Amino acid sequence: MSDQPLFLVADVGGTNTRVAMARGQFVQVETIRKYRNREFANLAPVLRRYREDMGGPAPVGACVAVAGPVADGVASLTNLDWSIDTTRLMQATGAEGAAILNDLQAQGHALGFMDPASEEVVIEATPREGAARLVIGVGTGFNAAPVHITPTGRLVPPCEAGHANLPIRTEAELRLCTFASTAHGFPAVEDVLSGRGLEQVYRWLATEAGSEDEFLAAEIMGRIDSDPRAEAAVRQFIRILGTVAGNLSLIHLPLGGVFLVGGVARAMGPYLRDMGFAEAFRDKGRFAGFMANFPVSLITDDFAALTGCAAHLVERAG
Repeated sequence: MSDQPLFLVADVGGTNTRVAMARGQFVQVETIRKYRNREFANLAPVLRRYREDMGGPAPVGACVAVAGPVADGVASLTNLDWSIDTTRLMQATGAEGAAILNDLQAQGHALGFMDPASEEVVIEATPREGAARLVIGVGTGFNAAPVHITPTGRLVPPCEAGHANLPIRTEAELRLCTFASTAHGFPAVEDVLSGRGLEQVYRWLATEAGSEDEFLAAEIMGRIDSDPRAEAAVRQFIRILGTVAGNLSLIHLPLGGVFLVGGVARAMGPYLRDMGFAEAFRDKGRFAGFMANFPVSLITDDFAALTGCAAHLVERAG
């Protein structure tokens, strides 16, 4: 692969930034490094540190995936007071060209370039060749991105689905919405379907029981077998995830497949089948039968966004 162009790729989350080198669309796993965001004032110093740590020639191109909106080559992170533009990206990396993607856009560009073993079936159905696909990310935040194959290349338009209203189906979900809205007056999808969202669901259940107990998301996941409230919180989380994923599927019609990505989605993986994801996904009244057309998979590759950045640079160069 030495004849392939050398790229620098990065995945910027709310907590950590992962950086790697890629030859063409193939990420060089041994070059992946992770940096804690709180130790840096912005993304440019992270990338300069990586170049110092790794040494070697400057990359031909650089691409970063960020957890936040991207417009006109400028990105602002939703859950971190950082911003980056293509000019600063080239300066920090020494690259001749640069691109910035929303993190879910990067995940969309990664589809088809990952090891098939990294896909776990959640809802089985036959994907339709050439049809739209949909990536749904659940981690520090929530977002989604449709993926379209067009005659001029892959189109992955940006989206900010995590900031839409949280859907309400039951009396209990109405009470959860009211509880979630007390923070800033607006119950958004991300207020429940994220790491901090799971913590909020647990606090809500505790409050309803007259308790002040609260735990971090990782602690809640670790208590599922010993704490009925933790199990109830995860079950509520998964059912709402199924509802939202079903809503997004009706909007985008991803007959090529729905793909769940992100650290929280992976943590929920072992419980999706048994805690009502499919039932909530298909609970669309007279359209319940139609929902069976959408295959749903969980992506377990933690570095998919890096692959997507590299694949995007290859396609853009081609």
